[in-house]
Order: sequence, then structure tokens, then C-alpha cells
Amino acid sequence: MHGPEPMISHRPAAVCPPLSLYIHVPWCVRKCPYCDFNSHAFSGTIPESAYLEALLEDLDQDLAFAADRPIKTVFIGGGTPSLMSGEFYHRLFSRLRERLTFDPDAEITLEANPGTLEAGRFEAFRNAGINRLSIGVQSFHPDHLTALGRIHDSGAAHRAIRAARQAGFDNFNIDLMHGLPGQTPDQALLDIQTALDYNPPHLSWYQLTLEPNTEFYSRPPDLPDDDRLWEIYSKGANLLHHSGYQDYEVSAWCRDGMASQHNLNYWTFGDYLALGAGAHGKISLADGTIRRYWKTRQPDAYLNRIGSRTAGSDVIADADLPLEFLMNALRLSEGVEESLFSQRTGLPLTTVGVQLAVLRNEKLLEMDRLKATHLGQRYLNSLLERFL
Repeated sequence: MHGPEPMISHRPAAVCPPLSLYIHVPWCVRKCPYCDFNSHAFSGTIPESAYLEALLEDLDQDLAFAADRPIKTVFIGGGTPSLMSGEFYHRLFSRLRERLTFDPDAEITLEANPGTLEAGRFEAFRNAGINRLSIGVQSFHPDHLTALGRIHDSGAAHRAIRAARQAGFDNFNIDLMHGLPGQTPDQALLDIQTALDYNPPHLSWYQLTLEPNTEFYSRPPDLPDDDRLWEIYSKGANLLHHSGYQDYEVSAWCRDGMASQHNLNYWTFGDYLALGAGAHGKISLADGTIRRYWKTRQPDAYLNRIGSRTAGSDVIADADLPLEFLMNALRLSEGVEESLFSQRTGLPLTTVGVQLAVLRNEKLLEMDRLKATHLGQRYLNSLLERFL
């Protein structure tokens, strides 16, 4: 524990939400200049067996958090999880199932970098029990891939998507970025159309942002100005809508019924266990408190840790829960039912009754549902500041 505990009240426990599992693989071939995730360039042989044992030891320390809840979704992120072998994931999920109950229809997603996929790797992932891929294409344009520091070229991106289909993945996401250095609206639209030609069930399409502690933040590239960014977004959103995709979340688009169940659990303030170097988790405890926790970041320290690999944790104070809940729920285009607020936080909706009434009067929130209006979505950050 770092620092003093925040003041909390002895309120009734919230209804335990669904439980997901996040697994972090910290290694990558090369650190991208825009990336602020816990990723570490690695050359040589990744210590798969040692990392597997570390993950299992990590889980054994946290098993009480799961209680009797089944795992609804799994997301394996990084870093570059596709650097690990299919055998690693086969062994991992065999051992996880000895410790945890998985929902029969659990969505299990793995992030895949097109530059790390030799023949047969997708088939091995699928045989290990992974049933959804998130393919990190980012762009199909050679100049933009170079500017982003990606290790794959356009040809590798195309081959990866075709390989996913051939391996039997009918549920996959293509990751695209826009607002790239020197990018024109036509180039952004061509990226989308190229992805759409593969009829993906799901698209992540998000704007490049300059995050602290990244190379781009230290040496900013020449990005499109606000007018061009708005033109890119407007034209891209129009193309996606006309192609049958719905923006169910701020930067996520899908065909009917193909939303990411793992992401939906995040945005509806569900719980998630954390495994792996730098992973973050959130758990609702029996005493009514909600705790966030995070794991040791450095891979070597994580591998060699004796005992708990949790680096820190804190309780979300009652005063902070409304903002924590709403900054997730209002990312969703359709918002959530009002009753979910109390179910997830353990607080009565009257806790935020005054703010809700004011925001509805200002036409920023819909009536009788926690959902931002079209105007509210445009000013979402300002809207959320009302709950500080």
C-alpha cells in the first residue's frame, strides 16, 4: 500500500459485477514512438516458461478476488502478445482453467502485431483457446507505418488479416489510427476502406495522441491541425456508418452483435483481475469497497519477485466513485440504465441527483438514462468535470 487509505464509509456492498481477466505481455520487438504502454524492447529468446510460472504464482496470490465468479472475458495485451508461442498459450490456459471457472462462451482476445506472425501461428493461438484477435494494423500506408515506427509493412498487414480468416477467426478487430503525421483526409479514408474490404466484425479507429513519456511527446511530429482532424473524423465516421458499422463506444465500431465484450465490461464498471508485468486490475470486495491495484512493471523484477507481485493498490473513495463510474459508462453511445449506477458503486443515484438534473436541463444528458446527448458527447470532458 502506498500512502494513506482514502476515507470510506461503511455502505452496503455493491452487487458483484461480471469478472474479466487482463493478462499483460510486456515484451515487443521495438518500442513505437507513440506508445505509452508498459512495453520493453527485447532481443533474443523470451523466457516463456519462467513468465508462465510467474503469471500462475501471481494469480495464486489473487484467487480470493474471483470468489465464485466465472471469467466472462479475457484480454491479452502488451507489448506484443503475439511474440509468445501457441504452446505458451496452450499451457497457460490449461493451468488457468485449473484455478478459475471460465464462462462457456468466454470471449478470449489476443493482440497481434502483423510483424510477428510466421505461418501457422494463428492456428496455434486458436488451438490454445483464443477465439478473438485484435490486429494492430494502425495504417496501410507505407509512409505512415514508417512514421509510427511499426515493424510491419502494408503487405504484412494484409497477410495477417487473411491469415486470421484462414485460421477460423470469425471474430476479430482491426486497429487503425487517424490524425497521423502528414495524413490527408483521403489517406485516412483509404485506410478505412482497405480495412472494410475484409468485412471485419469490429474496428478500433482512434486519433493519435501525444502521451507523456513517449518519443513523440518529447519530439512532436507534424500532426494535422484541428480543422483537418475534424474533416478526417467526419468523413471517416460517415463512411463507417454507411458501411453498416455502429460507433458503440468513443473509438470502437462494430457490426450488429459484435461489440467487444471485454471492453463493454470496462465501460460498465465491471471487475477485472490483473496478471502480468504492469497489469492493472479493479475488484469489488465483500465489504463494499472497490479497489484498484497494479503489478510490478519491470519484466525482470516481475519474473524474480518472491511473494506478491502487486506493486500497489488503493480504495476508490465514495466521493470519487460517481466520476469513476460515469467516465466509463458515458463512453458508450447508448449509455447505461440508471439502475446500473447503484449496482456497480453501491451508492444511491441521489448521490448525483443534483448534477444529473442540471445536465439534463442543459440538454447534455438524456432523460431517464445515463446517456450523453449528441451535444453532451461533443463536450464530454466538460460534462464529466461536473462530478469532480
